[in-house]
Amino acid sequence: MSESFDLVILGSGPGGYVAAIRAAQLGLKTAIVERERLGGICLNWGCIPTKALLRTSEIYHYMTHAKDYGLSAEKIGFDLEAVTQRSRKVAGQLNAGVKGLMKKNKVTVFEGTGTLTAKDTLVVKQGDKDVELKAKHIIVATGARARDLPFAKADGKRIWTYRHAMVPPEMPTKLLVIGSGAIGVEFASFYNDMGADVTIVEMLPRILPVEDEEVSAFMDKALTKQGIKLLTGTGVDGLDVGANGVTAKIKGKDGQVTSTEFSHVIVAIGIVPNTENIGLEALGIETDRGHIKVDGYARTNVPGIYAIGDVTGPPWLAHKASHEGIVCVEAIAGLKPHKFETWNIPGCTYSRPQVASVGLTEAKAKDAGHEVKVGKFPFIGNGKAIALGEAEGFIKTVFDAKTGELLGAHMVGAEVTELIQGYVIARQLETTEAELMETVFAHPTLSEMMHESVLGAYGRALHI
Repeated sequence: MSESFDLVILGSGPGGYVAAIRAAQLGLKTAIVERERLGGICLNWGCIPTKALLRTSEIYHYMTHAKDYGLSAEKIGFDLEAVTQRSRKVAGQLNAGVKGLMKKNKVTVFEGTGTLTAKDTLVVKQGDKDVELKAKHIIVATGARARDLPFAKADGKRIWTYRHAMVPPEMPTKLLVIGSGAIGVEFASFYNDMGADVTIVEMLPRILPVEDEEVSAFMDKALTKQGIKLLTGTGVDGLDVGANGVTAKIKGKDGQVTSTEFSHVIVAIGIVPNTENIGLEALGIETDRGHIKVDGYARTNVPGIYAIGDVTGPPWLAHKASHEGIVCVEAIAGLKPHKFETWNIPGCTYSRPQVASVGLTEAKAKDAGHEVKVGKFPFIGNGKAIALGEAEGFIKTVFDAKTGELLGAHMVGAEVTELIQGYVIARQLETTEAELMETVFAHPTLSEMMHESVLGAYGRALHI
């Protein structure tokens, strides 16, 4: 016996559950299928619990530097289990919130493993029972998982993925982080602030390689100053796991291989889409290196089957998945939304200091043929930043010299992950430098640096 819906969504991450809510708002009878916990990796094992951990390390950092603020703190320490439990509690609270949203919006939730058996049929395995769901539209939102090293799979004891690193059985003493993208840098920042001796290995010439080169260079200096060892242009040829640690064979820029001992290793070298064993091959759904190919409305090559989020192409970000899901559902409902595009999706790294960006880097803008005007304003020139004791960092803006179009914005420093949205909105509204220059920014705020960076691109900066 089968149950019928207008829409069935396989996966309940930030793409899946947001798409389900929007579908319900539009009057579609909707079901969602989840094999683990509502909210997916982001809410339960990614975006949210990692920010809880990073908040703890941030406060711990301030406690250990209390004298910088005229304060005193003695016998400073931490309980690793309590730190972890706080993070898990935050994730649990939000998981419960998603359950409430599903109930509020009358979305039917099926717990189990889903498999596509036809373009209008999805079978959910619940223990020894199978439930067949029929729907005119099916969205695949199964997400992705951490990529393992081919020669040393994560064991949860000495070699960790991000999931292991969020619930550590013990505090690392000497930690190797392989990969310097957002995930790698965030965990390096957390564990360094909590007292571990941290080394980052990155195969590419610079850390945070997708960011603007000046941001990468600044972060290199900032993290090095904090005591993190950075090895760029460097690879790991092997990991030998022992009872008390890991021996890493590290191949440097000169081709020489050295062996170094670490207590633990975090592997942060990318993701693998969860596309296996869900019925894609039988239906002939096209993929590219495992990721499902879709158009601007999340449609696959098979009518009635859609895909959103990390299971599709980059950028692999929660907010990308959510917006992609909304566009997909609105198109299904006949609202004719603008097709999904990636040109204005912000990226954030919640390390200390934070990094945030949107649009083209200076180098990519030039490569695309733009004549550019570039503005840069340092945190040291901002009164609020100095008052906060956070005077390290800068904000950089890149404009088209002929049209005044804001091509990109790049930030490094305190709270820039909150500030970046101002530039995202400006780009969405197709604002030029003229409107940004005429905008009044509150004083004293960190956001004033956004104004100064724009002014600086046209030789009009006031406080530097």
